[in-house]
Amino acid sequence: MQMNTRLADAAAGEVIAHWLLLAHPMPAQARQEWTESRVALLPLGVLYSAVRLPAHLVHAAARCRELADVDAFLDEALDGGPVICDPRGPRYYALVPKSMPLTWRDAAEEWRPLGVDCLGRGTYLGVPRVDIVEFDPQTHVSYWAVPMPSDAELCVPLSIARLIAAGKRALGEEAVAGIEPA
Repeated sequence: MQMNTRLADAAAGEVIAHWLLLAHPMPAQARQEWTESRVALLPLGVLYSAVRLPAHLVHAAARCRELADVDAFLDEALDGGPVICDPRGPRYYALVPKSMPLTWRDAAEEWRPLGVDCLGRGTYLGVPRVDIVEFDPQTHVSYWAVPMPSDAELCVPLSIARLIAAGKRALGEEAVAGIEPA
């Protein structure tokens, strides 16, 4: 039974990888980047876009800084929507529908002072292989804080907006209490 589960997981992972790579004009080149460096630069605004969230905002919303706990918080807060963590930033990238940078343009302008940015057409994102789902303290390579549940299943923009509002509110509370954000 466990072997069948692993085969099913591998097959699902390959379907997700294939879908992510379809955004690239040369999918084979991007797949080679995954093989060589574990991360491939994929264009946004083709099949999906991303919302860049600074770690201090996410940590404030989660009310914690431990990566595993933050990842679990994001999984719950975004209903399993896919999120990439760049621990070198440190920042998070929530994958969203390709239209979000346009349809949420006014909100995105309000979020900019918080360090939030909606990234779409004309931007590339370092996307880790779909099997990199934990922080590696030796390489500090980007990983899936919340793995993609299936191909084309993205974060709901309203959930992102709620997360940003919660982070903003928590940062305001920390400022009143005199706590320095990390």
